[in-house]
Amino acid sequence: MCIGNDVVIVKNGRRICGSGGALATAPIVQNKAYFEAKLQQRGVWGLGLATQNTDLDHLPMGRSAESWVLRSDGKVYSNDEEQAKLADVPQEGDVIGISYDHVEMNFYVNGKNQHCPVTRLKGTFFPTFYGKDAYTFFLN
Repeated sequence: MCIGNDVVIVKNGRRICGSGGALATAPIVQNKAYFEAKLQQRGVWGLGLATQNTDLDHLPMGRSAESWVLRSDGKVYSNDEEQAKLADVPQEGDVIGISYDHVEMNFYVNGKNQHCPVTRLKGTFFPTFYGKDAYTFFLN
């Protein structure tokens, strides 16, 4: 996993905390992908997709065209523009899922589709996570 300077990964790579971002070790190459994380502790956080050129220490992610992330306010950002808004803002204890099929990215909260697809993603993407101010993700 590629991580920012102040990110801590524990529990055999399944728990992320600290301040900064992290990219998964491999890009999404299959036709369809799904990943999820449980929000163990609230704070400022985000998860989504990013290219390997994303600055993992420049928060919040979603400020550049290199990342597409759901932030803790329940909105999806890329290039510092709101791309979509979830019906249910994730809370502590919720499981947040993301599906991606190289055409669109969809979000789920506790298994419920949020019906806010994000399209126009182009490139090779890695699952990404970021946070600061006392957040913890448990990766499933």
